[in-house]
Amino acid sequence: MSPAATISKPRRVERLVTGMATSDGAGVKLTRVLTQDLQRRLDPFLMLDAFGTENPEDYIAGFPDHPHRGFETVTYMIAGRMRHRDSAGHEGLLENGGVQWMTAGRGVVHSEIPQQEEGAMEGFQLWLNLPGRDKLCAPWYRDFAAAELPRYTTEAGVEVVVIAGESHGVAGAVVREATQPLYLDIHLPAGARFEQPLPAGHNAFLYTYRGAVRSGDTDVPAQRMAILANDADRDGVAIEATREAKCLLVAGRPLQESIAQYGPFVMNSEQEIRQAIFDYQAGHFG
Repeated sequence: MSPAATISKPRRVERLVTGMATSDGAGVKLTRVLTQDLQRRLDPFLMLDAFGTENPEDYIAGFPDHPHRGFETVTYMIAGRMRHRDSAGHEGLLENGGVQWMTAGRGVVHSEIPQQEEGAMEGFQLWLNLPGRDKLCAPWYRDFAAAELPRYTTEAGVEVVVIAGESHGVAGAVVREATQPLYLDIHLPAGARFEQPLPAGHNAFLYTYRGAVRSGDTDVPAQRMAILANDADRDGVAIEATREAKCLLVAGRPLQESIAQYGPFVMNSEQEIRQAIFDYQAGHFG
């Protein structure tokens, strides 16, 4: 690992966001943290769902067959077991600490079904947009077990899992040229500080899921998202743990393209959405 990267002027927190309680699939209870009204502000990211419960009734039915087109899904499982199957012939078991990265591209039908009847199920699903030129690419899928995910520990004892992008000389599990996503899971001991350089033009946010952190002058408690401002003179983000904490840091290069969404289809125009619906109904996905 290369020497720790430092920043000279960290970004400030633009605002805090409280997620919206909802349900999806066959009644799975979750919190929608990045909602549709934030898609332009946090381009290229379209959605972030957080789920976490020990009540099987909240998750047991899972997400039966449903379609996607035009973007990528990144599912990060903190606790629990979920089986993925799709119409492109992919199948995998997502377990504690693992990541499932799926490129829906021109169209895929998949299911995500819990493989447990008791115990905690917790994790996140992030939707990452595809540029218009790639929206009809071939579907792609990859499972990463926890042991396969790159990680490192700083001198301050901060443990970092690098799901995508690059952090302090450690390359992540996935790289995407168009959107250059950075996706870190950061575990901070009480009082520890972590810094991450970020290009000024990239949109970025923090999501605290355990404990509490502070970024600049703003406290970011558990279950809150902090949108980081894009001031041109800022070169990264600094995070301090006011007590032992875990948070996600997500950033990416905006596509600056039009966004047309109809449920599980995300394209650039209403005409492309109508085509997606027609293709799905005609059985052309996968």
